[in-house]
Amino acid sequence: MVVTTPRLALRATAVAAALFAALPALATNGMNMEGYGPISTGMGGASQAMDHGAAAMAQNPATLALMGDGARLDVALGLLGPDVRASAGPMGAKSGGTEYIMPALGYVRRSGRLVYGLGVFAQGGMGTEYKGDSFLAAGSGDPVRSELGVGRIMLPLAFDLTPEFAVGATLDFMWAGLDLRMAAPAAQLGGLVTGGGGNLIANLPGALGMLPPGAWARIDFSDDSDFTGQANSTGWAAKLGMVYKASPALTLGASYQFESDLGDMKTGVTGASMSIQGMGVIPGRITVVDFQWPSMLAVGAAWQASPALKVAADLKRIGWSDVMKSFRMRFDSAAPAGSGFDGSVDFALPQDWKDQTVLNLGVAWAMNSALTLRAGINLADNPIPEALVNPLFPATVEKHYTLGVGYRFSPSSELNASLTVAPTTTITTGDGIEVRHSQQNLQLMYSHRF
Repeated sequence: MVVTTPRLALRATAVAAALFAALPALATNGMNMEGYGPISTGMGGASQAMDHGAAAMAQNPATLALMGDGARLDVALGLLGPDVRASAGPMGAKSGGTEYIMPALGYVRRSGRLVYGLGVFAQGGMGTEYKGDSFLAAGSGDPVRSELGVGRIMLPLAFDLTPEFAVGATLDFMWAGLDLRMAAPAAQLGGLVTGGGGNLIANLPGALGMLPPGAWARIDFSDDSDFTGQANSTGWAAKLGMVYKASPALTLGASYQFESDLGDMKTGVTGASMSIQGMGVIPGRITVVDFQWPSMLAVGAAWQASPALKVAADLKRIGWSDVMKSFRMRFDSAAPAGSGFDGSVDFALPQDWKDQTVLNLGVAWAMNSALTLRAGINLADNPIPEALVNPLFPATVEKHYTLGVGYRFSPSSELNASLTVAPTTTITTGDGIEVRHSQQNLQLMYSHRF
């Protein structure tokens, strides 16, 4: 694909945004991706102090100032391959969500000391799918699944204050989409109720209390689409960054990503349902209350150890504790007045995520003027208390090993690829469920300079 004008590049970005909307990204560093773009990802996700193309706007926008003259268009495609399994004694369940395709696009141009552009990238997310005959369906017979996707359309600016020092910023339009089909013993669901109004909250505890032991209850909102979520929201965020060339060989960088300002995710008036065994289905609306993406502080360095060898390292601190204390939902019933189930009910799923530290280490070796090989490691602690992990949201991967390759066909044409392998992590939840999670992710990116 060759695009020769900024206008065509911007049109392509708009098309990619439409295709990309709400595609899920499976959790790696919590809900963040392990890296953005195959150049960075091939080096363990290191990004704060090196040129890695338009994907810089998703990490440290100031590194866009490291690009040369002209413009660059990056067209990327990611394939995420999670393997999630849950077991409780002799019962086992394997998630059917094993392949997720994710396109991304970025365009940047230098004009003197200023670099500007436009891009669309997946921020992150998580998701699983289990069959209706699995133990996670709690006997309801219907599938259970989750699919959270968060993306950004970014407007970056980078400016050379001096030949050695540059600053950058992005303004990000964000969107989030969520599908959830969750089943649980009715008593357990009742334990998540925190309040409400009308007849629904007045009658629900008594209704749940009259059910026989082992009876199930469900909350469902899902459009079963790879491109949208049944509950949606939009909002804004921003990033600031700087990069400093301390010497011809050493570059330092840092960035800060502000906590998002997303609206509440909502379904349509009858886009969700709550069902209780033996009592039928109650249609209504789900509102996911105050779901936000966390702040992140990152610092990094890149060292050109020789003409062929580059070494890079980043350290990140992600503020999950400010945004993932609990997962709160409100169900507004669409049942008619007088039915006994009109009104609303509030639920809260405890999360209590911790802030997360991530270390990215990577190397790149230029075999010749055309071929570059990369390798890296991404190390992170699990931000979720094991007792509170839900098999529908297993954001538990801690280590990633990465490989990458880049090939320049000409001064204007280049292809990069990366492979990430995340070994299996195993945790046991407070309910005694063992959750095993591993991943193999692939990224491809074609770059055209003009």
